Amino acid sequence: MVGEEPRTFYKMKIIIDANIVFGGILNTKGKIGDLLINSKSKFELIAPNFLRAEIQKNYPKLMKLSGLTLQQIQESEFQICKNIIFISEEQIILSNWLIAEKLVADVDPNDIHYIAYSKQFKCKIWSGDKALRKGLAKKGFVNFVTTDERFESRES
Repeated sequence: MVGEEPRTFYKMKIIIDANIVFGGILNTKGKIGDLLINSKSKFELIAPNFLRAEIQKNYPKLMKLSGLTLQQIQESEFQICKNIIFISEEQIILSNWLIAEKLVADVDPNDIHYIAYSKQFKCKIWSGDKALRKGLAKKGFVNFVTTDERFESRES
């Protein structure tokens, strides 16, 4: 209508972890793959830059699990990662690293990046790592979303 303010839609920011990305690469047509490839208008997907190297390091394992060739894995990787914003670790302030380090120390120190990024960007982590979610929930950190929650959110 004339004179009305245009509606502004905000994308939900989400930190995605390696197990979600690997799940998408292994099955681009599954629920995770679909969400990663087809949700650009709803979600702003953020990942630590180191995840790129982690994917490449795991090419042999991904090929073995999927039965796909290296070229097919790389094509899946491209499709899955094209809507992800990879951000360097240097963009995260020291205090967020320190908070994350304390939280994950006795749960899974390898997941420090995801917690630090979640603190930095004030958003939730999309992870299928139940042990991490459970361990951090005991410490009061419940900033996680599941695949089913992402799917329901996109569909509504």
